[in-house]
Amino acid sequence: MKVVATGVFDIIHLGHAHFLNAAKEHGDELVVIVANDDTVRRMKGEPVLSDEMRAEMVSHLKPVDHAVIGRTGNMLDIIVEEIRPNIIALGYDQRLFSTAELESKLLERGLDVKVVRLHEMEQDLAGSRKIISKIMKIYREKYGSE
Repeated sequence: MKVVATGVFDIIHLGHAHFLNAAKEHGDELVVIVANDDTVRRMKGEPVLSDEMRAEMVSHLKPVDHAVIGRTGNMLDIIVEEIRPNIIALGYDQRLFSTAELESKLLERGLDVKVVRLHEMEQDLAGSRKIISKIMKIYREKYGSE
């Protein structure tokens, strides 16, 4: 069973590790689509690392079998045309589609794919923005406004 997971993966943290491990539990091959730089800029702001660097880093993580950079435009194109997964694993905070909505959109494109939503991790630094905020706070406290 081929599983797809998607994300930005700008600063790899424990939340990513739990997400990818949980996704891999749904199949025997995990393909991760790393958001391209244009998508990240449009949805979250300027990425810290380039899409090439993020994809390479993700490809080295233990549960990941393949990492690819997403296309600009319709994210479903790469899923339908190239990967053809059996399962798509969504993180608890990935809210672009509901599971039923995504299954329906994929069925319209000829893919009968199960979509699962993974559970939230109980950890206060399970997000890149939270980590960046903590780094900035520590820096400001130590160095002021240098």
